[in-house]
Amino acid sequence: MEQHSLTSKWSLLKDLSHLVYPEGCLICDRELSAQEKHICSFCQEQISYTDYQLYQDDTDMDKLFWGRVQVYSTYAHIHFKKNAASQKILFNLKYKDGSPLGYYFGQEIGNRLLGVDKFKSCDLIVPVPLHHKKAFIRGYNQSEMIADGISTIMDAPVIVDLAKRTKHSSTQTKKNRFQRWDNVSEIFKVDPKIQKYNHVMLVDDVITTGATMESLIKSIQNCAPDIRISVVTLAIA
Repeated sequence: MEQHSLTSKWSLLKDLSHLVYPEGCLICDRELSAQEKHICSFCQEQISYTDYQLYQDDTDMDKLFWGRVQVYSTYAHIHFKKNAASQKILFNLKYKDGSPLGYYFGQEIGNRLLGVDKFKSCDLIVPVPLHHKKAFIRGYNQSEMIADGISTIMDAPVIVDLAKRTKHSSTQTKKNRFQRWDNVSEIFKVDPKIQKYNHVMLVDDVITTGATMESLIKSIQNCAPDIRISVVTLAIA
């Protein structure tokens, strides 16, 4: 009876706290109910998850790198769709101080990958770096927020200074595949200290043609030819 009473009191305090300090949905800002956490039920229903962690065969993410670079494993958490929740997620993540959103989805990704054998040996997490000018303007690197969330679940450190972006490339949005590659070729510098790690997980917010990620992978492989490289993104377009 006493335990039941304590639980009831805690539930009541939680409900009262919600009334005084209502939490908004990280995607649409709608006030959450006491039963909802971080993202409202409406937005949750609009998210298209890939479930790639359940696949036995190669995924579309795996095939993206075929014939280009050697990648040990890949994972994308959601499918990107225009005019859908995924577009709101990425917009908020990049342009509306999406730190809590990135951290939340990073933890979701970590929980999905925790039981996947190919990711168990990851001993380093590296977010795809922004050029320092873009990072200064935005105030944060959204990929780093995702990586931090993953790190809390998978117990691998996030190190942000092992790879640096040396060129400030223009936006990739309206470029075709060849223009995207030309825009990001040879833009990363990798610290030789990365050679002491065995398996690095590269984290980004969204992947389309994979040109930016391919450039980073090649830079790492030139510096550390024997390191395993896995690619993890929040979304795949």
